[in-house]
Amino acid sequence: MRQRPSRSPFLAVGAIALVLAGCTGGPILANPPITYPSPPTETARPSRSPDPIPVVLPRDDGPHDRLTEWWYYTGHLVADDGRRFGFEAVVFRAERGSVPAAWASHLALTDESGARFAYAQRSEIGTQVDRSPRGDDGEPSGFDLQIGGLNPDLVAAGAPAFGEPWRLAGSDGVDRIEASLTPEEAAATSASFGLQLDLRSTKPPALHDTDGFVEFGPAGSSYYYSRTRLAATGALTLDGERLAVDGIAWFDHQWGDFVSVGGGWDWFAINLDDGTDITISVVFGPEGQGAAQSGTVVDPGGSVRYLRDQDFGLFATGVWASERSGRVYPMNWHIEIPSEGLLINLVRTLEDQELDARATTGVIYWEGSHSVSARRGEFPSLTTLGGEAYVELTRYGP
Repeated sequence: MRQRPSRSPFLAVGAIALVLAGCTGGPILANPPITYPSPPTETARPSRSPDPIPVVLPRDDGPHDRLTEWWYYTGHLVADDGRRFGFEAVVFRAERGSVPAAWASHLALTDESGARFAYAQRSEIGTQVDRSPRGDDGEPSGFDLQIGGLNPDLVAAGAPAFGEPWRLAGSDGVDRIEASLTPEEAAATSASFGLQLDLRSTKPPALHDTDGFVEFGPAGSSYYYSRTRLAATGALTLDGERLAVDGIAWFDHQWGDFVSVGGGWDWFAINLDDGTDITISVVFGPEGQGAAQSGTVVDPGGSVRYLRDQDFGLFATGVWASERSGRVYPMNWHIEIPSEGLLINLVRTLEDQELDARATTGVIYWEGSHSVSARRGEFPSLTTLGGEAYVELTRYGP
């Protein structure tokens, strides 16, 4: 295990909560900037060209000197024995004032065949997390992020513990996930699990909003691209059993000087069996009003088409109420994209895929795997399609 600087674990967790969650305890992206102590100013940052600047890969796979950033995987795995799983692996980076960069990581597994959901979270402060490769000019050529630090749930229980680092690494669409729960982390959830996955993108990256630069108005702006279809191979360890798995994954990378994005969002990542990939984002205002919708369609050959508010419609066909948080989430979605001739139905594989991440990012949210049934075109040229999807819901509750 690599050496770590000596510090009080309780002090570190408190600082992380302040930086990642903000003074109000709300999520990073749902608090106004004034709730954070001493936001960095442009004069305090290295000189750089005004936004927007071109997204250049693999340089922009790596970390940025920005207020908020994340590297986000979701995916679907099938074991050799036919069992099916969904997974989430994410690293967040937050930069606030003079506090060193804070990092958080969430790791989740949906055992679709066993009908159970498990997750854990970690957080850490400091440059030791960032092991990204860099050239002689100091510019990154990818990312290598390793979070071994504190699990706030364990610290709160009086048992601070370091684990082997959770590692997310990649460059130019060739990525690696290495992350396993410690025995203490496993005891706090419903399963002991770990991922060791190699991922390789089968399509070019998709830059959202034509050039990868997305404006949020008064909330700021963001750079955003996705690798929508990665072939995943490797191993899943579940309750001590090592399973060979393969499947498909989705990667989102987003960064910018933003800390507030309305009142939350609904996010959809859909992989159809014919090779079409679709992402949809619905961002809400502070009072739940004024939804701004957008999306991206990536065809089997990698060509990108952009969806505006009027280009699609969606609605939920059911709800699920969490007994733990009291939140009520919409469930099971119907999506229409007339320009693509598509009708898509999403059905969650498990109702309870809720994560209580208040200890690291200050938010409770629902993120889970879905099965897909779709149809394209009209009779007699109607094509039926299957697929898989992930949905994230962040705006339900205080």
